[in-house]
Parts: sequence; C-alpha cells; structure tokens
Amino acid sequence: MMKSDRLGIGSVCVAFTCLLIATSEAGTERSQDFSLATPGYTYRFPFDHGAHRAFRTEWWYYTGHLTTNGGRRFGYELTFFRRGIPSGRQKTLPSRWTIDHLYLAHFALSDIEGGRFHYAEKRSRAGLGKAGAETERLHVWIDRWRTEGSLQSDEQRLQADSADFSIDLTVLPVKAPVVHGTGGISLKGAAPGQASHYYSLTRLTTTGTVTLGKNRYEVTGTSWMDHEFGSADLGLDLVGWDWFSIQLDNGYELMWYRLRHADGSPDPVSSGTLVAPDGNGIPLTLADVQCESFGTWASPTSRGRYPLRWRMRTRTPDIALEIVPLLDDQELRTSRSTRVTYWEGAMSVRGTFAGRSVSGQGYLELTGYAERFAQRL
Repeated sequence: MMKSDRLGIGSVCVAFTCLLIATSEAGTERSQDFSLATPGYTYRFPFDHGAHRAFRTEWWYYTGHLTTNGGRRFGYELTFFRRGIPSGRQKTLPSRWTIDHLYLAHFALSDIEGGRFHYAEKRSRAGLGKAGAETERLHVWIDRWRTEGSLQSDEQRLQADSADFSIDLTVLPVKAPVVHGTGGISLKGAAPGQASHYYSLTRLTTTGTVTLGKNRYEVTGTSWMDHEFGSADLGLDLVGWDWFSIQLDNGYELMWYRLRHADGSPDPVSSGTLVAPDGNGIPLTLADVQCESFGTWASPTSRGRYPLRWRMRTRTPDIALEIVPLLDDQELRTSRSTRVTYWEGAMSVRGTFAGRSVSGQGYLELTGYAERFAQRL
C-alpha cells in the first residue's frame, strides 16, 4: 500500500537520492556559488553531523531493521535532502521568503509480516521555520519530520509521521563514523571535483515506537546512517546506481555502490568500505568486489524491472554473500518531491566470511531501472 503526504508549495523538480544529482545546466553557477569536494577535508564530529551550506547538495540517510517483543519485523527509511539554489536563480522576494535552500524528505515503512510497504514524502523551503538544517549540530527538519542530536550526547532522535504510519526512534552509534574513499573524498567520476564528502554510522542501536494504523509497537533494532555532501554532478554517461549497506552478525559492516553505464557496466570509480568490528574502515575498489544479480522483480506500476536478488563476493577477506529482499515491492515513486522512481528496501543476508557461516541484514537502493536518472533542477 503506497501513501504520499500532501505538499504545500508549488511545483519543484529536484532529483537526487543517495548520490550526487545526475545532470545540470548550471555548471558555471555551481563553480561560482558552491565549493567542490576536494582531497584534504578534515572531518570533525559531532560538528560534521550538521549542515554544510558551502556545498550544493547534501543528505542525511537513515535505514534500519526493527522488531517488536512479539517478533514482528519492520524496515524503515528516513531521508532528508538539502539543495542549495545558486544566487543567480534565487527569487527576488522579501527576505523571509527568499528561496536559497530547498528541503525534501522521504519516509518509508516496510511491514514484513503484513507484506505491505508504505511511504510518504515532503518538500519545503528554508524560511519561516517550515524547514531547515543547523550547521553547528545535527538538526534537520521539515514540519514535524526531523532528525536531531546534541553536542553533549551521541544519541540522535528520529521522528516522522504520515496519516497511517509513524516512527519515533532514538539511535546510538556503536562505532565511530567511518569515512569512505581516500583523502577525505568519495569519487563519483573522473572529472576534477566530481566527488563528495561521505561518511557513515554503520551500526546504531535503535529503540522507540512504530505506529501503523491504530496500532502502536515498542521496537528495538539496528540502524545505519549515511551523510554526504558535495557540489559536482554525475557524468552524463551514467544512468543510475546500486547501493548496498550490510550489517553482519560477526560485527562487520559493508557498504558498496556501483555506478552504472547505459550498457549495465560499472563505472571504474565504483567503490565501498568494509568496516571491522573495531571500527576500522578498509577501502574496496571495483576490482575487489564481484556483484551479480540472479533474480528480478517487475513493478506493476512503474514497469521498472529491478534486480532484487544478489550474490556478492570480496577477495580479501574471502566473503561470499547472498542478498535477498524481505519484500519485493519496496518501490518509491516520489512525484511530489524529488520526482525519482527508485527501489529502497530491507534485505536479508547470509553466506560465508573467511570460510565461516555468517548472516545479517541490510538495505539496498536501486536507481535508473524505472527511468534513467537524468533529471535536473
């Protein structure tokens, strides 16, 4: 069952989900008004959990697996996007109404036992308190949807509600943030500045409540948080990406993204990180990972055909995983916010790690299968 919140501002088309926006006509404006992600960036936490307005595009991305005391399972996604508007495109309006940043959000709940997927979306602009993001600490919001932290505690609070479902969660990192890529940047192309600053909290102890219909559930579980910011665009030869976040029961986590060309081949900058139990991140290049699908699902609504069943293998250490969805239909069609149709859903994981059996859970994001990811502001 799909749900979508009603939105209160005019037609805005901003297309970005997990990586940097695909195509743009504003290259000169970008170079003048926004900073590019370049090597040498020094991360400072918890300061870097906040907004980075010098960069054009930014998002805070939460996914997780939740369970009630009775064993009922849920997956969730809560994502906030910030998009800076170049000064040459800002509206000439009274200062309180000036549009210098757009904010968008996606919220999804996968009811595993109920076999249903619910999602909602929002968009707004900075100003008048409707939406915003603080720079000194984690606090991003649109209306009553928010993620918030403090400088005194590592805890973060997540809240979002729709007509029929909501979450109110507290997450606490088990490990320190892991920075992806090398030199403080995660490459998204070969051109100078075609990169982002990207880090993750790969294992977050999670407690709180899920409301579905008239029922309220106390839940516990494990979440994952991505935070990424940059200003460059993806190459015109790319149509989408496959992104995996995996939490294994031996204490390891794995992030992997594969940027795809029109012929299905991966771009050479595709990469990831293996996170050890002590929090140490081990970079993975395209040559380190073999990833292939062995089953698809066709959306009856968008007619996109998604590869939902995967086999993944790494060489050092020797990891072999089979990744399958907990629900096939976890497709979001965000016509009222980012206007991107994509699949993002809860997965189960099993396989071997250095010859020993391992199991786990994760999230998978797939873009460019229902339509080429090639929209712009």
